[in-house]
Amino acid sequence: MRRPEGLILLFTPAFDHTPRDPGYIKGYVPGIRENGGQYTHAAAWTVIAFAALGDGDKACELFKMLNPIAHTSSRANVQRYKVEPYVVAGDVYAEPPNVGRGGWTWYSGSAGWLYRAGLESILGFRVRGTMLSIDPCIPRTWPSYSINFRYHSATYQIRVDNPSGVSRGVASVSLDGKVLVGRANIPLTANIPLTDDGVAHQVLVVLG
Repeated sequence: MRRPEGLILLFTPAFDHTPRDPGYIKGYVPGIRENGGQYTHAAAWTVIAFAALGDGDKACELFKMLNPIAHTSSRANVQRYKVEPYVVAGDVYAEPPNVGRGGWTWYSGSAGWLYRAGLESILGFRVRGTMLSIDPCIPRTWPSYSINFRYHSATYQIRVDNPSGVSRGVASVSLDGKVLVGRANIPLTANIPLTDDGVAHQVLVVLG
């Protein structure tokens, strides 16, 4: 990770003059794509990995670095990045004279992985069939956040409170004011049944 440039690198330092041939990856010049550049697929998986480890601070720090809008904080950054600030670039260059220049955009599946990293791994929002689970891994400084979710004709207004300043751990969950009980009366994940009933439901998840 190179914080000043906002890059999360793969295979760094780059393969250049090596006594052995590492294969096709050396076909890219140093600092491009997998060869010492930011390969955004892998970088998004790094966000997911830190969230799985329970480090919400690190996961969110890396997510912010990968957010393409982060490359537009100044005119100089826009001119350096050179690609659309509303599209996740599949790669970002890491060697002079092109440090911070975005590579391929629209084609990249890394956008989908970054979306999942934010929604599922950090905010902990997952839908499986007719069950919604909330298992966040957020920065400890986040006091709360909310999600409005439409399920067929119903809506679920979800609020997650973090009064204890933790990254992970669900202490309680309620649906429409009724407490839902999990394992040993302390649910490790907020499991909420979904109903196509045209009603606006209120969900409160408290971390602790």
